[in-house]
Amino acid sequence: MDYLSEIEGKQAHDPMFLEKMKESSSSSSSCLCVPGPVIVGAGPSGLATAACLKEKGVPSVILERSNCIASLWQLKTYDRLRLHLPKQFCELPLMGFPTGFPTYPSKQQFVDYFEAYARKFDIKPRFNETVSQAEYDPTLGFWRVTSVGVKGKEMEYVCRWLVVATGENAEAMMPEMEGMGEFSGDIRHTSLYKSGEEFRGKRVLVVGCGNSGMEVCLDLCNHNARPSLVVRDTVHVLPQEMLGTSTFGLSMWLLKWFPLRLVDRFLLIVSWLMLGDTARFGLARPHLGPLQLKNLSGKTPVLDVGTLAKIKSGDIKVRPSIKSLKRHAVEFVNGTTENFDAIILATGYKSNVPSWLKEKVMFSEKDGYPRRPFPNGWKGEYGLYAVGFTKRGLLGTSMDAIRIAEDIQRCWKEEAKHRLAFTNSLLHQSSSL
Repeated sequence: MDYLSEIEGKQAHDPMFLEKMKESSSSSSSCLCVPGPVIVGAGPSGLATAACLKEKGVPSVILERSNCIASLWQLKTYDRLRLHLPKQFCELPLMGFPTGFPTYPSKQQFVDYFEAYARKFDIKPRFNETVSQAEYDPTLGFWRVTSVGVKGKEMEYVCRWLVVATGENAEAMMPEMEGMGEFSGDIRHTSLYKSGEEFRGKRVLVVGCGNSGMEVCLDLCNHNARPSLVVRDTVHVLPQEMLGTSTFGLSMWLLKWFPLRLVDRFLLIVSWLMLGDTARFGLARPHLGPLQLKNLSGKTPVLDVGTLAKIKSGDIKVRPSIKSLKRHAVEFVNGTTENFDAIILATGYKSNVPSWLKEKVMFSEKDGYPRRPFPNGWKGEYGLYAVGFTKRGLLGTSMDAIRIAEDIQRCWKEEAKHRLAFTNSLLHQSSSL
């Protein structure tokens, strides 16, 4: 496909176009025109989109700030991590997990799957390129994406389509707490936590009671640390499996036949029978059911992998919100004070899109998510797309990746016809001279 014919057409019919291209090349050290879309991020979302595009004959360029694919999984997760959902709900499009993998693959098995996926579809991201800015240029009619390499070298990519695949977990969320500078112990986010081994025998306070916070507490227990868990809000704790199958899979099946509220009620009754009243142990449940809450706010219920038993036995202490930090201690909102050697912040992640994408229509500047809710947040204006922002895990990612590839392929075919007609017109004019 002669991609440059469109550039030539703009140059011939738009007197400002040549000037803009001169400005582009002079303001950066290098400039590359990309025939297909530029995808920002080589995590599961970027890989899935690139694979779906490749299957439809559309090339793409992936820019990744890290030195590997799926950097969150490879570099920022703890050693004992396993998928909390069965593998069939975590597959990327066009390729399933190996049959020998367990129901809940380990971290390394999941990484191996991503590596095999990239090899199968010959996906080769441009690593160590951090996108500092992306903006649509109405004069050019293209996106201009600027990246910065390891040595500070800037590169500009000019493309028709831009796919934002940096996802919901681009940056660690670090809460502000009074006295953080005074606390003498170790304070770190879970993105820097690997194993409880280094905390053996220490008093550790884990802040955040989502799936990561609960599992980090269990890991600390298994390494003979003395963990406490800060529970700042209500939380749904469900067994990972019920009635001999995964809770998530059972929920998805039930939703095919029953209304959401009825399924929520069923899940809560079975959870109460299996786990007891979690409020007795400081884990009060929200008023909304787990599935309804997930749909409305994106807040995921905790799937218990053994932490609740440690809370019931007293091996893990539940504590209220933090009021302030002291040199060796933590003061809680209920007035009590306890000494701790370290604090682990299981406070989640956030989108970083507003920091580099110069666009205010599709993405919210407040939280970096598409303004339109699922399932309509995947497509914006002027060839802008989003994948991995559904708050529905890899199932949502796969749905968006397939939609995006289909939409770009349609545009790709239409523009190919126009380019062919333009090229034939030029050839006809040349033969007439």
